[in-house]
Amino acid sequence: MTSTDATPTLRLAGPDDTDTVADIVADAFDHLKVIHYLVPDPSRRRTITRDWYRLYIAHAINGAGQVVVSTDAGAAAVWFDRTHEVHEPEGYEKHLADLAGEHLPRFQHLDLQMEAHHPTDPHWHLLFLAVRPDRWSQGLGSRLMDHTHSRLDTDGIPAYLEATGLQNRALYRRHGYQDMNPPTIAVTGDTVLYRMWRPVQNG
Repeated sequence: MTSTDATPTLRLAGPDDTDTVADIVADAFDHLKVIHYLVPDPSRRRTITRDWYRLYIAHAINGAGQVVVSTDAGAAAVWFDRTHEVHEPEGYEKHLADLAGEHLPRFQHLDLQMEAHHPTDPHWHLLFLAVRPDRWSQGLGSRLMDHTHSRLDTDGIPAYLEATGLQNRALYRRHGYQDMNPPTIAVTGDTVLYRMWRPVQNG
């Protein structure tokens, strides 16, 4: 950033932000091994996965959680409130079949693995923490987490996430997340997600 650039602020996203947040997540996640597993064809990967992200983003915005986005559309965090029973987005199975096509079994496999390893204690789930590549290493991811963590700590609510790699896991550890037991979800033989739990922080 130059000295004349204003630091972006954070705000809660509304329904009109759904497509913008889907674009942020698609840009941020395009390089991830788990996303390459879901859609091996790079020419179709962004279109399919963006529509998949959009299902969850809309669901969170519409009451299942919350989405926090930076005012410059550089980063977003998609949270789900799992202090009570959570349902999939309405019509999820049909929408997923329509958008995934022949890749549907891969999406179903990931969904099953993530749900099988999901903690049962009440918590908030950070499903997507996404920063556009041109905004990496500028502190936006940390600011997004701090924004919601402060509220969760005040309300006495822990948090959970699945880290996509060792670098992300190190970042999350700096924000109070701890490795769980078992520590990983094996998506494939060489593609794993790291299960992490953040107890309530008392200052």
